[in-house]
Amino acid sequence: MMARLAAAAFALLLSFCACAQSGKVYRIGMLDVTPEADNLANLKAFRQGMREAGYVEGQDFVLDYRSADGQRNRLAPLAAELARAKPDVILTRSTAAALAAMKSRSIPVVMTSSSDPVAYGVVRSLSHPGGNVTGLSTAIGEVAGKRLQLLKELAPQAKRVAAPLNLANPTAAVERRQIETAGKSLGLQVIILDVRERADLSRAFNAVLEQRADALLINAEAVMLANKHAIIEFAAKHGLPAIYSSREYVDAGGLLAYGVDYPHLYYRAASYVDKILKGARPGDLPIEKPTKLKLIINVRSATALGIGIPSQLVLRADELVQ
Repeated sequence: MMARLAAAAFALLLSFCACAQSGKVYRIGMLDVTPEADNLANLKAFRQGMREAGYVEGQDFVLDYRSADGQRNRLAPLAAELARAKPDVILTRSTAAALAAMKSRSIPVVMTSSSDPVAYGVVRSLSHPGGNVTGLSTAIGEVAGKRLQLLKELAPQAKRVAAPLNLANPTAAVERRQIETAGKSLGLQVIILDVRERADLSRAFNAVLEQRADALLINAEAVMLANKHAIIEFAAKHGLPAIYSSREYVDAGGLLAYGVDYPHLYYRAASYVDKILKGARPGDLPIEKPTKLKLIINVRSATALGIGIPSQLVLRADELVQ
């Protein structure tokens, strides 16, 4: 038994030595909008993708994670900090993060998500990105309006819906138009609240109560994601039904989410990293768009809020969190 253990240990040592002699340890920078502790599901999916591509973390690659904690003004200095560490590739989340990271033209950038990278000048086109950026886009049509429709199905008695948006983010203009157009067709009054940083949240919460909003519509903008626990607690305290844009909110106790599958985007990003590490140029790799949206319902949160989930929503749900 001892001999077998010694042999196994020796073999493991040889493998590490061989790796040290024959190949480098790749440094993968990550410029994200949320703290690492709040991003575990997405990081797990990325690591799975890297394992399936044949990479062992700590042996073949290391992650250098930087979080803006929901503050867009931190993205540029964090991107510069990452660039000084000379990573082999930088992963980003959000259009703003991609714009910050791409400034170091010599470092490949892989987007795990971007609302519309062509419209905001990140790439030339989805099929031929050019430059040093590639990855995945989340631009798939009138998603914000569809969320409002689902919220109306969940809470048919709702008349006023509060929608916090970061109006400093250029992507907010399109989302606002979608929400307001859908609101008119559904007979809902949409209350747009400008939330650009953490300090704006308390004012937004007061406005929700003062304007007697019946429900909340929450997107995946950086400041919202970074403060998701506070938003979910506020909704629960005041018995407000809310629909969110990603499963991260549902995992944290949020009621309902409809949007792209972010863990799958991170998983797919690993294939881009693999190709780049093997010599592919980012500008030659077409950008992927998601093919499916997921509806996730937190049954436990619905019970706590005293909200009955309509049977048609339950039947359409991709996942029920018990």
